[in-house]
Amino acid sequence: MIDHVRDLASVREATDRLIDAVSSWDNAALAQPSRLPGWTRGHVLAHLSRNADALVNVLQGLPMYKDAETRDADIEGGSARPLDVQLADLRATADRFSAVCEEPADWDRTVELRNGVTDSASRIPFRRWVEVALHHVDLGAGYELEDLPEEFVSREIGFLADRWSGRPDVPPVTLRLGHDEDTPSWLTGGTEGEPVVLAGTAAELLGWLAGRGDKGAHLAVLSGPALPDLPAL
Repeated sequence: MIDHVRDLASVREATDRLIDAVSSWDNAALAQPSRLPGWTRGHVLAHLSRNADALVNVLQGLPMYKDAETRDADIEGGSARPLDVQLADLRATADRFSAVCEEPADWDRTVELRNGVTDSASRIPFRRWVEVALHHVDLGAGYELEDLPEEFVSREIGFLADRWSGRPDVPPVTLRLGHDEDTPSWLTGGTEGEPVVLAGTAAELLGWLAGRGDKGAHLAVLSGPALPDLPAL
């Protein structure tokens, strides 16, 4: 069962960790490239602030974003702001998200995100945790996949494995934590094509599923033709 209260506490911890790291920067550091193609660190921070507002919209039954163009323009427009403005925005939007999550609500209700995607309201705090944690890694500031909390990594592997399940453009894949057959494993991909068994550390498995780090380059292919490519998230 999803514990949204516990996940919200994890969101706060992850947000505080990111803000503490960013607070030591200067404006020049914000202009440096992030690990996301075409985005500076300023783009990543602007996106995190707007994502918090977007998830508030979701919980209040509003469209997540007005439209894709507005979302992109808001991120682009906010990317060049000075550090003090970025930090103030991060803190304010994080506080708004927490406040809405603390209001009495039916957490079993279904909410709608982007592109018609639906989910339980109870999973929204975890989705925010994912945004903050993975984008902290994307900043390229010394916080890596290996530094993510073990619980988070395990849950996100399961979440992304479910996301890629049933995709005809992904072969059937078994993800194995380590090389032993009795270790934890996850299934993903479609039903067509030659099955593939991949083994590695939790961080390596997450890197492949999320398109981060070395994108699974160090995973062992225990059976099957090769490491499959995943579509962009």
